[in-house]
Amino acid sequence: MFSGIVEEAARVTGIENDKDNVHLTMACSFVGELKIDQSVAHNGVCLTVVRKTADSYTVTAIKETLERSNLGRLKVGDKVNLERSMLMNGRLDGHIVQGHVDQTAVCTNVKEAGGSWYYTFEYVLDREMARQGYMTVEKGSVTVNGVSLTVCNSGLNTFEVAIIPYTHDHTNFGQIEKGTVANLEFDIIGKYLSKMMQFQ
Repeated sequence: MFSGIVEEAARVTGIENDKDNVHLTMACSFVGELKIDQSVAHNGVCLTVVRKTADSYTVTAIKETLERSNLGRLKVGDKVNLERSMLMNGRLDGHIVQGHVDQTAVCTNVKEAGGSWYYTFEYVLDREMARQGYMTVEKGSVTVNGVSLTVCNSGLNTFEVAIIPYTHDHTNFGQIEKGTVANLEFDIIGKYLSKMMQFQ
């Protein structure tokens, strides 16, 4: 379980293809605190640490993960948003994030707004999935590349998010531009409510 508050935007230092899987090696400031089998969210995707050295660690993304997320598009040197699993004895600064990416979206516009930025994203609409809560709502929560954000201008299959300078500088939003593919996780509470409504 995660909160969508990114700890670090770290660099990919190695990519190894292994049949349908991809092993991603990352260098980050807290690698010394990680343990084998620990969960870390990468652009919002929960992956397990399988190897580590003094200055890097490796996780494995399987075919299902690669098909649903943008991890298969990563290159050495790319920045990835990292978050370790949430401690249950503190404040929930973001929202409840599972680390289970639902699908990807494409950035269709970036607009600078006097020191902040508005990013517009568009995703493929599946009406049956939307009925089950796989959608955005105005002022609701959405996770983009692992970042907990508030939705504005929610459309049928589009939405905007406003990014403050801190988020822009401390996550990989600084490298998102028009055409960039990002990971989406829709709000789990909305999914449960939508499912329960089907039994009314």
